[in-house]
Amino acid sequence: MSRFRIRALLTAAAVLLPSLAMAHTGHGEVSGFAHGFAHPLGGLDHILAMVMVGLLAAQLGGRALWLVPASFVAVMALGGGLGLAGFGLPFVELGIALSIIVLGAAVAFGLTAPVAAAMGLVGFFAIFHGHAHGAEMPETVAGLAYGSGFIAATALLHAAGLAGGLVLGHTAEARGATLVKCLGGAASLAGVGILTGVL
Repeated sequence: MSRFRIRALLTAAAVLLPSLAMAHTGHGEVSGFAHGFAHPLGGLDHILAMVMVGLLAAQLGGRALWLVPASFVAVMALGGGLGLAGFGLPFVELGIALSIIVLGAAVAFGLTAPVAAAMGLVGFFAIFHGHAHGAEMPETVAGLAYGSGFIAATALLHAAGLAGGLVLGHTAEARGATLVKCLGGAASLAGVGILTGVL
């Protein structure tokens, strides 16, 4: 990927994400947006999984750069709607912990897979993250604003992982790729810690 494309991608993320945060002006909507935005950022499990999605997309490159994170966000929004509606989903916490383990391992081992397979993998785990966000929405906030908040925060975390993966992958080629794989391995181990209750 050319340096121009990397800069364009990073610039787009820097310009679009703050504008999403300013899109809601009513008091209840601002409160809902803030609660939704804070939810993914308030848990190590969500942060690790979202960043791993970005790193995986950066490793795969090409169309995966936007299709993999976009599929996570789309399916997560669906899961959030299910959680908001009170639809029961079994094994949500297990699914979230496994998402960190599996996505971290995929990054650690430099998974090479068709884009559709990577989209399916992240989409499967996104349903659990979305359900958790939706089910934990405070009763006092607006649902649409809350959903917009957790979608924006998720996109921000994906962008951070994507940017980190692209920068590391293009600065010190071999060492950068090794560092990305080490980050994936560390995240996967952290996922085991979350699954077992150590973290």
